[in-house]
Amino acid sequence: VQLQASGGGVVQAGGSLRLSCAASGSMFSRYNMGWFRQAPGKEREFVSGIARSSSRTDYADSVKGRFTISRDNDKKMVYLQMNSLKPEDTGIYYCAADWAISSAPIYSTTSQYDYWGQGTLVTVSS
Repeated sequence: VQLQASGGGVVQAGGSLRLSCAASGSMFSRYNMGWFRQAPGKEREFVSGIARSSSRTDYADSVKGRFTISRDNDKKMVYLQMNSLKPEDTGIYYCAADWAISSAPIYSTTSQYDYWGQGTLVTVSS
């Protein structure tokens, strides 16, 4: 599967952005999907994940209550709605796909994901 992230930009603190991740290839619905981010000089970190059928979601503590992940398997899309953005949310955001059985957990480690998009830059100004 190939992934293409989009929707990044520059926003003031307190603002909102919606990231999209378009997937191509077959069997998109067989993948758990994740969003990760990487700030300058820092390691890539887990932001949010969603199970194959949207039955389960997971969030990093730092974004709980502010970000919402969703997916549309018919359109092969994953979204990340980001509200109440903070300067510390600045970074390159990547979507990733993890081939998973239906009961598989949503992983927060980069090594568990098989495919990655190219990233989209989010800059939150104070």
